[in-house]
Order: sequence, then C-alpha cells, then structure tokens
Amino acid sequence: MGYGLGAFLIALGLILALAVQDAIEGVDLQMVGWILTIVGLGVLILTAVTLNSNRRKGTTQTTTHSDGSVSERRTEHDV
Repeated sequence: MGYGLGAFLIALGLILALAVQDAIEGVDLQMVGWILTIVGLGVLILTAVTLNSNRRKGTTQTTTHSDGSVSERRTEHDV
C-alpha cells in the first residue's frame, strides 16, 4: 500500500498544483496540490525506511566451553 499510495498522492497533488485552472470558493487548489505532493513524498520515504529496516537480519552463535563458560558471537548481515 505504501508505494502505491505515495505515487497516487504525488500524481494527484501535481495535477492539482500545476494543471487545474478551476477555482472553488474558499479553497486554494494549488496549495492543496502542493500539500498532497509533500504528503506523498513523505509516504514514499517512510515506506522505504520501514521496509528497509526489516531487511537487516542477525545471527547469534553460542558456544559452551568444557569449563562451563558460555560465549556468544553476534553477527548482522543484510538479506
């Protein structure tokens, strides 16, 4: 939903801001268009950050030594 919604808001916003010449009393359609464009960019950025943060995976290797001590080794890698 994120990328599609962001692209839709950007397209709708740019159409209102740049192509629509009509006027509605009390509503500035150009300003509404620029606001929708900025919100669409925000949705795209948040979607990219959210999906990219889920890609980082890590592993933990636990070793129990003969004297009873335990050591852990953690590694992180991208999928």
